[in-house]
Amino acid sequence: MRFGWDGFVWHLGALAVVAFGFFGSAEASSRPQPRPEAQETPPAAAPAAQRPVARPATAPKTVPEVSVVPTRLAVTHSLRPMARPKGFTRKIASSTPKPATSGRRGRICGVNEIKGQAISPIPGKISGCGISSPVRVTEVSGIKLSQSAVMDCTTAKALNKWVRDGVFPAVGRMGGGPTSLRVVAHYACRTRNNRRGAKISEHGKGRAIDIAGIRLKNGSELSVLRGWRDPAQGKALKKMHKAACGPFGTVLGPNADKYHQDHFHFDTARYRSGSYCR
Repeated sequence: MRFGWDGFVWHLGALAVVAFGFFGSAEASSRPQPRPEAQETPPAAAPAAQRPVARPATAPKTVPEVSVVPTRLAVTHSLRPMARPKGFTRKIASSTPKPATSGRRGRICGVNEIKGQAISPIPGKISGCGISSPVRVTEVSGIKLSQSAVMDCTTAKALNKWVRDGVFPAVGRMGGGPTSLRVVAHYACRTRNNRRGAKISEHGKGRAIDIAGIRLKNGSELSVLRGWRDPAQGKALKKMHKAACGPFGTVLGPNADKYHQDHFHFDTARYRSGSYCR
């Protein structure tokens, strides 16, 4: 087919139109279009049916108790000592018997703790006996005497000191504490050990007293005769015997001789070498 010039021109124009449309559309399509401005809208509340449901609180799991039967070798009690209750030490200290303190009523020898009465001078039946200023003692430091004892004030004060510093610490809470002294001898105008021709005893001068036992509040007694060699009573009796050395010048007990197997002999005789204690 033969085309004329006019046809050639027409075809050339058509090709240009097609090419322009192709490239123009590509250029237009490659340029990104601006996005429309997004409007911020609050999120819609979720329907009630879609809301998460709170889980109910569950009770803590309990571990079933298991009863354990201890074996013969198991320690059934704690070895840790329990704390002492408040005021325990003060209570124990207050329960320990102590020498009684008393007023001036009935006191003799100028000491409140020595009770009794002053009596008239005692003349000696034989040479060397007698007391110029005797007293009749019934109680020392709250401890009664089984019988009133006649002596001078020096001996009364020594007896009071021995009870306070010797008897109370030695007895402690044993049997509830001391309550009385069993007196078996005090003033008596006689020779030593009642032997003929011997020197006048300190008993004949009002300077001695013999104690055979200490009565306790529970009714029992620390007996010199029965308790001196007893493991429990002997310890307390030996402490009392030792405590008497100092307040008294002469202290005799079961270890001294056969005459003192059943009592303590105390007197206030003084020696240059010090107290004589056996």
